[in-house]
Amino acid sequence: MTNAPRGTNMHEVRAVVVREKNAPATVETILVPDPGPGEALVDVLTCGVCHTDLHYKLGGIGNDYPYLLGHESTAVVSSVGPDVTDLKPGDRVILNWRAVCGQCRACAKGQPQYCFATHNATQKMTLADGTPLTAALGIGSFAEKTLVAAGQCTKIDDDVDPAAVGLLGCGIMAGIGATINTGEVKRGESVAVIGCGGVGIAAIAGAKLAGATTIIAVDLDPAKVELAKSLGATHGVVSRETDPVEAIRDLTGGFGADVVIDAVGRPETYKQAFYARDLAGRVVLVGVPTPEMTLDLPLLDVFGRGGSLKSSWYGDCLPSRDFPMLVEQFKLGRLPLDAFVTERIGLGDVEAAFEKMHSGTVLRSVVEI
Repeated sequence: MTNAPRGTNMHEVRAVVVREKNAPATVETILVPDPGPGEALVDVLTCGVCHTDLHYKLGGIGNDYPYLLGHESTAVVSSVGPDVTDLKPGDRVILNWRAVCGQCRACAKGQPQYCFATHNATQKMTLADGTPLTAALGIGSFAEKTLVAAGQCTKIDDDVDPAAVGLLGCGIMAGIGATINTGEVKRGESVAVIGCGGVGIAAIAGAKLAGATTIIAVDLDPAKVELAKSLGATHGVVSRETDPVEAIRDLTGGFGADVVIDAVGRPETYKQAFYARDLAGRVVLVGVPTPEMTLDLPLLDVFGRGGSLKSSWYGDCLPSRDFPMLVEQFKLGRLPLDAFVTERIGLGDVEAAFEKMHSGTVLRSVVEI
């Protein structure tokens, strides 16, 4: 029932599980097997509380309950499978959900950041009674230990705050990557970001890192706009009070921004992004829409404005390339990853952290294990 090989040692650890749709996230004992071929067993150090985990809890991603939540993590490798040669016990790693296959058509074209066959651990972790768990994004790291594919481990230096750099495992990487990788922001360009949650503010930090000179933060909430300005935005627009399209044009000489990033993911905000960009500018969608949303744009406007309309999935990142580089930028003081850590909590505080998400008062709650 566990899908573990005969004779595999099972580790009893504490972990955060949600058993059914809308059920509370609770701390339970789970069983984690020793690693098999291509796998790594890791001791989790930190795990950020991401909106994706809340989507799992609410049934917004699937119905494969029970879910083992958590995915935005740093960890230390405990043991590896018999065929794993590029990891060893003691390695400090950031966990990622893009373990590239190296063989699919994207990888064959030299674009592994778009790998179409990313993989996870083969064995299942289970509840104490043997019920298989579905690991969030193939990771499941609200746990003292978790089992992942070896390719989901990206080695980093161990002289940095794990709570800060672990956020690169998902949301912060999505925002930074939307700017640097997908939007291809260049020195001296103008960037507007609509939506100043964790991903949006990470996009702003990425724009500053890339050398943008005009960085405009847009949000309904004045407090979020002010926070964005403290982390790299040069201008702020409270869209509850001001038309954001007109404001962005006014701040860019009447033309619109070179790159506009929609970190909300709604038809209304996407239209704002579309019309707030300069001719031949780029729009990047990184906010996640819901299935029922549709977009209505005049096709002549799409043609006539030129440029490009892009979507960014995980910031189009390649973990082996991007994580170490961004950790180094953090160490050099150019990327304030620690500013995204609003609070440090324990495993038993995850459900309360989900409630805080609704208030918009935190960028990231981070579980320290």
